[in-house]
Amino acid sequence: MGRSRRTLPEELLLLALDPTTGTTAQPQSLDLGLAGAQLVELALAGRIAPDGDRIAVVAPRPTGDPTLDCALELLRRRGAPVRAVHWIGGPRLGLRQTYLSHLERCGMVHAVAGQMCGVLPTTRYQATDTAISREIRSRLDSAIRTGVPPDPRTAALAALAHAVGLGKHLYPGNEGRSSRSRLRDLIRHDPMGGLVAHAVMDVQNGVAAQPRRSPAIPTGRPAPEPARGVPMQPRHGSMARAVAH
Repeated sequence: MGRSRRTLPEELLLLALDPTTGTTAQPQSLDLGLAGAQLVELALAGRIAPDGDRIAVVAPRPTGDPTLDCALELLRRRGAPVRAVHWIGGPRLGLRQTYLSHLERCGMVHAVAGQMCGVLPTTRYQATDTAISREIRSRLDSAIRTGVPPDPRTAALAALAHAVGLGKHLYPGNEGRSSRSRLRDLIRHDPMGGLVAHAVMDVQNGVAAQPRRSPAIPTGRPAPEPARGVPMQPRHGSMARAVAH
């Protein structure tokens, strides 16, 4: 993968970057969106493919992008297809900062050091070329305004922007309500983007953390209930199953 094209995680982050404050909108959910954007970018590069609600590696060769290749290698090590919701809901500490530092190295943003309350150090980021951010935004605006099905990359970007809550940042207030609705509707134009966007929203809604149902007891009789105030004791030798992410 050459560097002539910006990757989807880079575009999502630039879209979330507020030019006035130098901070990113929706920082809590943005890490999830970036993890999802990596999956879509790897799918566009032909390295992974959806398998139902799971992600399967189909070509483990590197893309040439270190951050994407790290994600690809972790997926490869899983051995079997992994559910998108479990992958996105896994530990993603610092992914937003990783991409901010990456954009700084690429010259797309520059860091501005400052202080909060005159004591706490802060770092804000400003785009070095606002034309790039305007071009990304204009693709979304065009898809929303014309109703013409966008290309897969733009459709996936729209789906992820909606999933992480950027709609209210990009199209605020009552006047932006119809644009936010059309942004959501663009999810259907890219199957991979839609899969990942729904997985991002499921993680935010706690779906990934819900335990699986325990298998039914085969005796045909109801399981005995513990006395009130007394916790159920596990059977001898039993082990709790951890949900694999």
